[in-house]
Amino acid sequence: MPSNNQKLSARCPVRTTLELVGGKWKLLIIQQLGNESFRLSEIRKSIPDISEKMLIQELKYLLQNHMVERINFGEVPPRVNYRLTEKGKLAFPLIQAIQQFGLAYHDAM
Repeated sequence: MPSNNQKLSARCPVRTTLELVGGKWKLLIIQQLGNESFRLSEIRKSIPDISEKMLIQELKYLLQNHMVERINFGEVPPRVNYRLTEKGKLAFPLIQAIQQFGLAYHDAM
């Protein structure tokens, strides 16, 4: 069981994790990308309640933090795909743990 009296610092691993993947959408985007690459419209269709503006904002954040990469095919009309980097794939065990927690929580209800 984690200690409650740990001093939090700017380099605290929990803080780092929450900054990188916290919020309503980032883990869902990572989960939907999985080991594939998708166009923006395909990601948006797989998460129906996210707005395009929010999806673009979250992808931009994930790009800046090297969790997702943008693949530009250099075509006209422009075609761009997004896929996880190896750093982004590090979130898979976290997603599995969250899924297990959610199932256990619902079973306990």
